[in-house]
Amino acid sequence: MTEFHRGVALAALLSGLGGMAAAQEMYTIGISNTVQGNGWREEMICAMKAQALDSGMVESLNIAHRNTDAAGQSEDIRNLIQAGVDAIVVNPASPDGINDAIREATEAGIVVVAVDQAVTEPSAYVISNNQEEYAYLGAKWLFEQLGGEGDVVYMRGAAGASADDDRHRGFQRALEEYPGINVVHEVFTGWQQDQGKQQILDFIASGIPFDGIWTSGIDNVIVDALIESGSELVPVVGADNAGFVGQLASVEGLTGAAVTNPGSIGGAGVTLALQILQGQAPAERIVLVEPEVWDNVTEEGRARIAAAQNPDLDPEWPVSVSIPGWTTYDMDEIIACRGPGE
Repeated sequence: MTEFHRGVALAALLSGLGGMAAAQEMYTIGISNTVQGNGWREEMICAMKAQALDSGMVESLNIAHRNTDAAGQSEDIRNLIQAGVDAIVVNPASPDGINDAIREATEAGIVVVAVDQAVTEPSAYVISNNQEEYAYLGAKWLFEQLGGEGDVVYMRGAAGASADDDRHRGFQRALEEYPGINVVHEVFTGWQQDQGKQQILDFIASGIPFDGIWTSGIDNVIVDALIESGSELVPVVGADNAGFVGQLASVEGLTGAAVTNPGSIGGAGVTLALQILQGQAPAERIVLVEPEVWDNVTEEGRARIAAAQNPDLDPEWPVSVSIPGWTTYDMDEIIACRGPGE
C-alpha cells in the first residue's frame, strides 16, 4: 500500500470512529511508559488520553506510567494482561527486552502497538517518528552550517533505547558524508533536562573548544547553559520543543534548527490500535512518520518557526501536538490531558 493510499484509508477510519462507536464494542486500552519527568513523554501520554477520548471508542485507559527499566515494563505489561485490556500501547524501554511480555499479550489476543521506538517482537505493530532520519537531517544541517569542518558536541538520549540506537545510525551516516567534522565530546543525557544542562556546563568548564552542538531533544536548556555561562552561541540542533522553538525565534545571535519529533505519536498509536481492533491492520508492521527541519537561517524555516509559536504549551512539549491523518483532537483537548472517564 502506498503512503497516499494508506493516508486515505486512515483518514476514512478517523472520520468514522465517532460514528462507529455507537455500533461497535467499547474498548479498554492499556498504556505502558517508562520515563516520567520528561516533557516529550508527558505530551505523549496526553495525546493518548485525548485521542482515546475523541475517538468515542475507548471506555477506559489503564495507564502504567513510571520510571523503570525493561524488567519493570515487562511486569507492567503482564499486569495489563491480567487486567484484561483489549490493546496495549507501549513506549518500549528496550527493542528486545520486553519481547516475552509482548508475546504473552498477543498470544492472549491483545493488540500491541509500540510507539516512538521499535520492538523486535514480530507480533507487535510499531508506529514511530523516523528516528534515524531525525538524527541524519539535523546532523547534516549542522555540519553544513559549519562548512563541513569543526568540532561538535554529540548529546545523545538514553543508552540502550532503540530510538537512541536509530538516531546514532543517522548521526553516523551524516558523519560519513562530512569527514571534516570531529566529535569532540559524546554523552548520554538520558533525555533528562537537568542532567543534560549540567553535562554541557561541565564540558564548557573543561575549556575544550567546540563549534556546534547536536542534541537528542534536550535543547532549550543547552541554549540556557550557553547564555548563563557566557559562552559563544554556537549552532544548536534540537527538536521542535516549544521552549527551543521559541528560542530560535527570539534569542539574538542564536543559530539553530529544530527537527520535528511529535510526542503526539502516542495519539497515533491509539488510532492504530483501534484500527487493528476493527480489523483494519496496516499492510506493513512498521509505520514511520517522517521528520522536517525548521531552521532560523532560511526564510522558509523562519516562517515555520514563527507559525509554530505557542505560549500555551509547556516549554518541553513539542509544538507539533497533532499528526494529520492520525489524530483528531484539538489543541485544547491535548492540553487538558483528560482521557475517557476522567
